[in-house]
Amino acid sequence: MVNFKRLIFTIVVLIAVSFKGKSQNVGVGADVMYNFQTESFGAGIRGNIFPNNRLSFVPQASYYFAFNKVEEYYLGLSLEYKVIRREKFNIYALAHGAYNNWISYERSPMKDAKPNNWNGELGIGISNNKCLRPFLEYRYNFKFKETHLRLGLLYIFGCNSRPKADRCAAY
Repeated sequence: MVNFKRLIFTIVVLIAVSFKGKSQNVGVGADVMYNFQTESFGAGIRGNIFPNNRLSFVPQASYYFAFNKVEEYYLGLSLEYKVIRREKFNIYALAHGAYNNWISYERSPMKDAKPNNWNGELGIGISNNKCLRPFLEYRYNFKFKETHLRLGLLYIFGCNSRPKADRCAAY
């Protein structure tokens, strides 16, 4: 588990340092998750890279804790497309692919359970447009036929959420 923690730390630091100067194009965040089928809780971290105002690339790592029925971690990438863009919020569709390490696969009643897997998810999410962006996502994992909910917070580097009238004219 130490290597996993180092990898997560390295990803967050690289995203934060490498893209700090790109105003409102990069963010980092964390979330908590609940899987309805396995009744499992987890946590995750993510980067968020915005090449334009509709599309986001979202590298992610997540872990379902050992006290759950299923203990596992994921390393993957999501593509998010803002379907509805409003002044105060966005609704986005997402597609996600990931490597899955199923740590507790030996306890599974599933036939052919194995520790190394891939997964694919489709989902929908909502977030606001501020520097600190709470988000809520609902996802369906079409390989394992299960759903989960993510609630998290994303911070956008170099962001200024104040209304234009409140900003200094020099900036």
